Amino acid sequence: MNERTHPLFGQVAIVTGASRGIGRAIAIELARLGASVAINYKYSRESAEEAANECKAQGVTALPVQADVTRQEDIDRLLETTVMYLGQPDILVNNAGIASHSLLIDTTETEWDHLMDANLKAPFLCSKAVLQYMIHKRYGRIINISSIWGIAGGSGETAYSASKGGLIALTKALAKEMGPAGITVNAIAPGVIDTDMLSQLDTRDLAMLSQETPVGRLGTPQDIASVAGFLALPSSGFITGQIISPNGGILT
Repeated sequence: MNERTHPLFGQVAIVTGASRGIGRAIAIELARLGASVAINYKYSRESAEEAANECKAQGVTALPVQADVTRQEDIDRLLETTVMYLGQPDILVNNAGIASHSLLIDTTETEWDHLMDANLKAPFLCSKAVLQYMIHKRYGRIINISSIWGIAGGSGETAYSASKGGLIALTKALAKEMGPAGITVNAIAPGVIDTDMLSQLDTRDLAMLSQETPVGRLGTPQDIASVAGFLALPSSGFITGQIISPNGGILT
């Protein structure tokens, strides 16, 4: 393995919510590019270990680390474990998050707070935690996973849209703060992606979503992982503060 064939060789990545779906695909993609990866998970250790094994199959070191990334003490442990076993982080992917489908009038304050904690507070805390290392190195890549609804807003998903829109604003502002330190901050705003989050939809609904997408299909986790891998590259250093939306043309 070398830097020519594996451009992330020698780098360390933390991917939150990496035991399944988009996070898992991103972790494996970063491993394919040569990075050692901390596979963060909250509940599913078995799935996290499977994801870590898939990363290891790429010839890198990977480690599942349990942490609730809405809690400062858990994030401290996530960073301590990563640094101890893998090294100081060069890449952070803030992927962990939750979805919600309800009208604003039906959304409780508790549900609102839960969404904001998972989708906005967690990226704030995780970004702050890794920046102490990145600023010292004068190098880093922070990639936030938002949503098309953070750009356009989604009916019946007002709270979710607000949390993901807040993440976009965080991305743009932090990119301006960290640019002088050699740290890029970007967001990916996926369209409709075929993951567990669509499990509540039946076959007819999924077919309708595919038909509504100009490319004629739902997105895959790998569609998002490919963009994350590109943004993580050292050669992507002039790209920062950007919101890239792989959505099959459903939002332009």
